[in-house]
Amino acid sequence: MRINSFSDVSLRLLMVLCSVSGEELPTTRELAETVGTPYNHVSKAVLKLRQMGLVEAIRGRSGGVRITPAGRHATVGGVLRVLDDHSDVAACQTVAGECPLIHDCGLRGALNHAREAFYASLDDVAIDSLTKKPQSGPVPVTLSTRPEN
Repeated sequence: MRINSFSDVSLRLLMVLCSVSGEELPTTRELAETVGTPYNHVSKAVLKLRQMGLVEAIRGRSGGVRITPAGRHATVGGVLRVLDDHSDVAACQTVAGECPLIHDCGLRGALNHAREAFYASLDDVAIDSLTKKPQSGPVPVTLSTRPEN
């Protein structure tokens, strides 16, 4: 299975926020630099994570972003289920339109079952178990499954 880039950025943000000390409040710009992702993508991810109750965004000159207790204890599987776009794994479309096997096909159900098994395998992995505890400086995080060149 493969997670989308929005989910990847969101998980990296949660991991970074778990690893900073409680007094630090990194800004969205600082987080974007830390995770190596454009500011606008990080901003959207912070907004979604805030709506999910996983992070808190503090406004103002001394503001920033911090992870909530719910964010620390959230599981990777639970977070991915919410962030997933829930589109079918199989497109079930051809250039001519709907697949002729749409009513007799078991592939779609099998692939959706596999996706749920993927999430279930991550239901025991809490976000705060993924990083070393508070440290200073940038936190290198890599979740890509693509080999580096």
